[in-house]
Amino acid sequence: MIEIRPSTLTDALAVSALLQELGYKVSPEAAAACPQRLNATGLDPTFVAYESRRPLGLIALHRCRMIQYEKSVMRITALVVHHRARRRGIGRLLIDHALRWAEQAGCELVELTSALDRADAHAFYRNLGFESNSIRFRKLLGHR
Repeated sequence: MIEIRPSTLTDALAVSALLQELGYKVSPEAAAACPQRLNATGLDPTFVAYESRRPLGLIALHRCRMIQYEKSVMRITALVVHHRARRRGIGRLLIDHALRWAEQAGCELVELTSALDRADAHAFYRNLGFESNSIRFRKLLGHR
């Protein structure tokens, strides 16, 4: 049975490994500290999916207010399923968990971003009812 629960300090290695599958180099130390700091805000929960003590995936959320919306917005800031656990419905379970969390928090909508080269992820999100409505731009600071 798959269990989805808030991440804890004991999830650091799993969080680090899962984030590396997305291309983010996050040390186990940072993977222990950052989710705990974020979970403490009450606005930034991170949840981990487990089956028989084996980490399968994670989803990180951020609830925020935006001037253009009446109610809060929930942003999915990270979603990853271990490469050996894909196509088993774990991503859908994590998204469903996030949608319930957002509804309980009184959010108006849920949004996410996805790298342009992740066509499979885009198809997955569309299949779940998400619509593409913008392009994200970014600029790294302190790097020239």
